[in-house]
Amino acid sequence: MKALVLNCGSSTVKFQLIETDQDLISQNQDRILAKGIVEKIGTTEAIISYQHGDEKPVKSVEEVLDHKTAVAKCLALLTSGDRPASTLMDESVVAQIRDCIDLAPLHNPHNLKGYQVCAQLLPDVPQVAVFDTSFHQTMPPSAYIYGLPFVLYRRHQIRRYGFHGTSHRFVAYRFRQIFGLNREDANLITCHLGNGASICAIQAGRSVDTSMGFTPLEGLVMGSRSGDLDPSVILHVMAKEELSINEATTLLNKHSGLYGISGISSDMRELMEEYRAGNDRAKLAIDVFCYRIKKYIGGYAGVLGRVDGLIFTGGIGENAPLVRAQSSEGLGFFGIEVDSALNEATVRKEGEISPPSSKTRVYVIPTNEELLIARDAVRAVLGVPQPA
Repeated sequence: MKALVLNCGSSTVKFQLIETDQDLISQNQDRILAKGIVEKIGTTEAIISYQHGDEKPVKSVEEVLDHKTAVAKCLALLTSGDRPASTLMDESVVAQIRDCIDLAPLHNPHNLKGYQVCAQLLPDVPQVAVFDTSFHQTMPPSAYIYGLPFVLYRRHQIRRYGFHGTSHRFVAYRFRQIFGLNREDANLITCHLGNGASICAIQAGRSVDTSMGFTPLEGLVMGSRSGDLDPSVILHVMAKEELSINEATTLLNKHSGLYGISGISSDMRELMEEYRAGNDRAKLAIDVFCYRIKKYIGGYAGVLGRVDGLIFTGGIGENAPLVRAQSSEGLGFFGIEVDSALNEATVRKEGEISPPSSKTRVYVIPTNEELLIARDAVRAVLGVPQPA
């Protein structure tokens, strides 16, 4: 049984979510699942502290003018999508996913269609939603806060959320499994490179930064998405081309990236064929793609301080030795080296592509998001807590 304890003071609300029953009590093994405190209630600078399990505590400063609001904040921390976890689907979850379509226009509508079809064909089978964003909820505020007026974060939760969490989490787990490492013993940079692409810095098993942001549009150049962009560029283009907001959104999500630069395709396989045939635009698109990856690897090496493993995964990461080599070139300063023979021989399979001299092990690990989702789904159905 799970008990939520609220301890209300004159200007504070403390709370703990505790799992307990008669057997646990007799063995003195009650478990604190989450805890937190809201301080300075009645001000515009109330301090909200929250810790989920053994995760690093997080804090925020918000307006909390009364105890009713404070209790609502506590409940929101325990149940809201700000800390998304794999959960059984119901109409409330469907509504929340639908509300976020604007943030993930290429993904949420299709996932909702899949849910609706399965609900019709398999009405008695429970369905579980697994959120790509959940793995990145351990990022510190310095990584997820944008350089915008802080009031926009308070009012509209404008922050970096990150995506591809299931893939980053799986390959990080697999790397530790290969070498028999504990979570605390591995600092990793994971590169999920496909039509959608992102990089994650993982410290002691926890995501501390990732390239995708408020939506999956930020970060690396992708198949048809622009990735990082000076915000003024799109405002300038909208004015010059007289684009509506919807047209600008389509431009950034569906007509940019590899497709926009090359004018040929968003498919890396086709671009590499054109590159080998001497197409300069195809070469330029690949060069830009790899350069952006290299910048993020270097940046995240600085964030982590020590990099034990660099992992390539995803359709491009697993199958394009050219991209892996070009993205890693010149990173010896960070202890990252790639063996050309090993790299060329490692396609569509797991394997190390770094030489013995490399301080950082560079690996190709095919992702298995479906396996991780299956495990999370079973845990959700059985009511077992999800792993951190």
